[in-house]
Amino acid sequence: MMRNSLRFKVALFCSVLTIALLVAQALGVRALAEAQEERLIAALIRDDMASVLRSYEANPALLPPFDVRMSGYVSGADHRSIALPATVRDLSFGTHEVIIGGQEIHVAIAPLGTARLYRIYDFNIYEKHFKEVINVLMAGTGVFALLTIWLAFGLSGLLVRQVAGLAKQVKTLRLGESAPIHPGKYDETELVGLVEAFNDYNQRMTDMVAREKEFTGNVSHELRTPLTTIKTSCELLEQDMAIRGKSRARLQQIERAADNMRELANALLMLAREESARDVEPVAMANMIETALTPFADRLAQKGLDIVIDVDRELQVMANRPALAIVLSNLVDNAVRHTGHGRLHFRYANGWLYIEDTGPGIPAHAIPHVFDRFYRAGSPNTPTPGVGIGLSIVRKLCERFGWSIEIGSEPGKGTCVSLRLLPAVNRT
Repeated sequence: MMRNSLRFKVALFCSVLTIALLVAQALGVRALAEAQEERLIAALIRDDMASVLRSYEANPALLPPFDVRMSGYVSGADHRSIALPATVRDLSFGTHEVIIGGQEIHVAIAPLGTARLYRIYDFNIYEKHFKEVINVLMAGTGVFALLTIWLAFGLSGLLVRQVAGLAKQVKTLRLGESAPIHPGKYDETELVGLVEAFNDYNQRMTDMVAREKEFTGNVSHELRTPLTTIKTSCELLEQDMAIRGKSRARLQQIERAADNMRELANALLMLAREESARDVEPVAMANMIETALTPFADRLAQKGLDIVIDVDRELQVMANRPALAIVLSNLVDNAVRHTGHGRLHFRYANGWLYIEDTGPGIPAHAIPHVFDRFYRAGSPNTPTPGVGIGLSIVRKLCERFGWSIEIGSEPGKGTCVSLRLLPAVNRT
């Protein structure tokens, strides 16, 4: 979603408000000027008619020739001869606007004895100059509007400069690694309050993350000792030939559970170490796959699953070796657990590692939730909680190291997990 900056919004608001006021003022001035023009014309005509009527009554010799067609006397205020249309004769006494030859002419009609007096006024020249002045006024309003936009953008930069500076400081601030933002750099009361609130929140988040990291790290370390003891005991018991049948199978289950818990502890410890995201190196992809498959050799043999690795043995990818080992181990464990027959196929193409199995597949409603903690596919409307967090750990590790991971599946045809791992030669 596109977001506009605070500076843009302030500039836009000021520009729109100022332009609206300028336009309203210009239109108001124009309407007022036009009204004043009409009043002025009416006053001029009224005074001129009164003067002309007095002069004609005082000296009838000044009367213009009688126009039989108009049944009255026709005179022009500017002494120009303008032929009036016959329809004017039917107009009432007073001042009228008549269009003659495409121009607006004012005609004043007044009684003069038993006849009528038609007085013609042509204000077109004055009205033309008036319109030119109005057009200049409107053009000036447009220029001021453009100037307003420029000024508003500049002033808005001054208004939000400290907000922009605060945003820049927040972007460069790393949790727990930088000193808090000093509120003395800001003179706006609202910004000082925002800085203090942010510093308080940042400190509480830093303390919480530190506690979580310490707890996770301690748990991971503490788990290693009993897991090592369990693993060692299982290896010693496997050498006892007296243990057979179901007892040996259960011993192998204990050993696999210990391996899974050790991998989980390693994953938790890695997630607790933020600096691990920068610890990457070229790793051989084919060797990593073979290493991930080794602990599952017995289970693969029991199920009769074929392993196909279509990966160039010279291929190296840039990755954190322990993290990639945990991701591959969890993905292989998941594939082996849910595949009863057929094969596991590993192939690499265009920067993606594909892990395909021939298991029963995943229902469409469950695919969006497979990376959720404690989720196991149930009915579409009632997800069944489980106890596994393997894929959740996988997703968190992928997010930590910037690896994209996708799952595609079709019931009855198997599942394909796609993991984005760029070759070492393409690293930028």
